[in-house]
Amino acid sequence: MKELVEKINAEIGAFQINANLQVVKGNKAAGTRARKHALNIAKLMKDFRKASVEAAK
Repeated sequence: MKELVEKINAEIGAFQINANLQVVKGNKAAGTRARKHALNIAKLMKDFRKASVEAAK
């Protein structure tokens, strides 16, 4: 579970960097990377939810 949270934090950090580059500098490639990280975050969050429910049992 701890490893999963670390992966989520890493993806969120990468998303923030790339989203900021897109917004501030208009970097289109950074926008593509930010969208990729957003999808990865969504997948990791689903995994976290499953793991969290299992741990609560």
